[in-house]
Amino acid sequence: MTSSKNYKYSYKKSGVDVTLGNKLVEHISPMANETSSKGTLSKIGGFGGIYDFKLKNYKDPLLVSTTDGVGTKLLLAKDLNNYSTIGIDLVAMSVNDLIVQGAEPIFFLDYIAVEKLDLEKVKNILTGIKNGCIESNCSLIGGETAELPGLYNNDTFDLAGFAVGMVERSKILPKKDILCDDIIIGLKSNGFHSNGYSLIRTIIKDEKISINDSLPFNKNLSIGEALLRPTKIYVKPIISALKKCNIKALAHITGGGITHNLPRVIPNNLGASINKVKLPINKKDNLFGWLQNISGLDDEEMLKTFNCGIGMVIIANKKEFNNISKYFSNDEISIIGKITETVGVSYYS
Repeated sequence: MTSSKNYKYSYKKSGVDVTLGNKLVEHISPMANETSSKGTLSKIGGFGGIYDFKLKNYKDPLLVSTTDGVGTKLLLAKDLNNYSTIGIDLVAMSVNDLIVQGAEPIFFLDYIAVEKLDLEKVKNILTGIKNGCIESNCSLIGGETAELPGLYNNDTFDLAGFAVGMVERSKILPKKDILCDDIIIGLKSNGFHSNGYSLIRTIIKDEKISINDSLPFNKNLSIGEALLRPTKIYVKPIISALKKCNIKALAHITGGGITHNLPRVIPNNLGASINKVKLPINKKDNLFGWLQNISGLDDEEMLKTFNCGIGMVIIANKKEFNNISKYFSNDEISIIGKITETVGVSYYS
């Protein structure tokens, strides 16, 4: 009795190339080493990342964990064939969430799911992730890149990021002493960051806007380039400010805008009043005013969907403003409102 081998099937023929995956690991390892801190004990390629928290010299630490993605901004990157910045977005969305708890980012892991592994594309994404980790003093200690033919197609892909940080128990935010008339400080965003792109892409399609056209208020920048600007990472200046200033709360302004994110850190019996004049809506010399102008979106929809020029909010006593301002340039920080006795977020101009 004889048997014949069937060479009709293989993992590679089904759409998964293990060899390419191994080549990618070889590329990632030196990049990850650039982000390593003294607590990083493992190297890329193992079954898990190891970090020694004792080396951080915390007395009574709490761990804070976050996870996020980049959303349909990925489709814009695909349309522009530019994958150099979305890795920064991926890191930013998680580490900016960590710092609002008062936590210092410690390490980061990524997950990349693709139809078919394109080494150059993934290398560009990973370079962005590395740069985001360096900018946020965060070690890249592991990740996963998965080829999933059938689940993804037409070069679609998805990203997910996972960050862990540490904070002393006594310094966890928000604090419980937020009071009426405390000031609300806005930190400038770098554009739309990574939220609202499903609506943005719908408007661009329906209004027949070409992402290759120049912005009407900046002929040196295309619409696509402006929309692809990475999410701003606020880690270094805020961690420095937290050590020296009495900051009561922080809010990362993501999907839902100021309207829905600010109440997450305010006591239930208090609210916020925001000066719309401090926000770049209803003006044509910026991305938000441009989008509002071409779409006809009203202020309410803009404010509950986009960050509208403010990527992070700080709540503090008004006497602290000058101290906090030392950690930011004059054009990126301003007082945009105050805490009130009226529950909810209201706007005035």
